[in-house]
Amino acid sequence: MWVRYNPNPSNKRVGDCAVRAVAKATGKDWNKTYLDLVTQGYMMKDMPSSNAVWGEYLHSESFDRYIIPNECPQCYTLNDFCREYPKGTYVVALPNHAVAVIDGNFYDEWDSSNEIPLYFWKRKED
Repeated sequence: MWVRYNPNPSNKRVGDCAVRAVAKATGKDWNKTYLDLVTQGYMMKDMPSSNAVWGEYLHSESFDRYIIPNECPQCYTLNDFCREYPKGTYVVALPNHAVAVIDGNFYDEWDSSNEIPLYFWKRKED
């Protein structure tokens, strides 16, 4: 389910997970996504990597936010999420991280499959 993915033009691996996840989920390149998130952050007077900023940006790109049910908050992993949602385009918020999930595969620089999802954004047309 993990697909190694790093669209960062300088191949950096730290600090830009929101940019990478949003780029993959929206189909935009890293540069365009970064500039869009910086602009959104400027308008909100917050950092582009802030959950509120990339969340507001995803909302403007036809994504809706959903909460992960609290039935077993420490035993439900990103792998479980991918199995439960085998179709569609999502950005999943993990503690201090974000990843794109598309059709049951998650796209990330490292294998975050055992991380615990907190909430997710789903593209409306999916």
